[in-house]
Amino acid sequence: MRPIRAILLPGSVLPAQPAYDTLIEAFGPDIQAVAKDLELYAGDEPPPGWSLDTEIDGVLREADVRGWEAFHLLGYSGGGAVSLAFAAKHPERLLSLALLEPAWAGSWDWSPAHAEFWKKSEQLETLPPRQFMPAFTRLGVKPDVVLPPPPPGPPPPWMAKRPAGIKAFLETFKTYDLDRGRLAKFDRPVFFALGALSNPDDYGEIAQRLSTAFLDFRLEVFEERHHFDPPHRIEPKRLAGLLREHWSWAERRDHAAVS
Repeated sequence: MRPIRAILLPGSVLPAQPAYDTLIEAFGPDIQAVAKDLELYAGDEPPPGWSLDTEIDGVLREADVRGWEAFHLLGYSGGGAVSLAFAAKHPERLLSLALLEPAWAGSWDWSPAHAEFWKKSEQLETLPPRQFMPAFTRLGVKPDVVLPPPPPGPPPPWMAKRPAGIKAFLETFKTYDLDRGRLAKFDRPVFFALGALSNPDDYGEIAQRLSTAFLDFRLEVFEERHHFDPPHRIEPKRLAGLLREHWSWAERRDHAAVS
C-alpha cells in the first residue's frame, strides 16, 4: 500500500509551517504531508507578473522534486483558490482535493450579497496598511463575531509582506480565468471545510456553488469556527480524522480504477 502523500497550501497571511504544524502532527507518521509556502512570499515583494499560475507552477515543482506523480492537494483561503485553479489545469496529477474556505472560486452568477462582499473587498485596496488588516479580517466573519485583539509586541517580520500579498490575490481574482467546465469534469473526491461563523455571503456561497460543480463533493461544517480560527489550527485532530477518511476513500477509488 503506497503512503498517502499530500501538499498543503496556506492562506495569504500565516506561513505554511505555523499554519499546519499541529495538523501534520495530528496526522501521525504514516501520512506524508508537506506544508508548502506560497511563491508569492519568496521575496520581499510579490514576483512580477504573479498570478495563480505562478503558484500552480510552484506546486508542480514541489511534487516533481519529491517524485510524486499523483498526490492529494489541500488549500486554505488563498491556497484554496490556488488549489481550485490547479484542479482545473492539472486534474491528472490529483488524487483528491481538500478546500478549507477557499478565498475565491472564479466567475459565477453570484448572488447580490456575494457581489456586495466583493465590492467591499475591492475597497480594502485603498486602505493604509494599519487599517488594511483589521478591515480584512472583519470582512471574513459574521457581523456579530468578536475578533481578538492583535497579540502584544511587534508583529513578526513576515507580516510586513502580507498587505501587498493579499492585494495581489485580489487583483488576480479580477482577471484569472478559472475554467468551470474543467472543474465540472474533475471526478476525484472533493472535501470542503466550512466555519459556521465565517461570512456566509462569501465562504458559504462558495461552498454551495462548488457543491453543484463537483461530481464527488463532501461538506463538513465546523459550528464554532470562522475563517481566522480555522479547524486546521483549532481543531486539528477532528480535521485530521476527516481528511484521513477523505484521502483513504480517494486512494481506494484510484486503486480500484487502476485494477
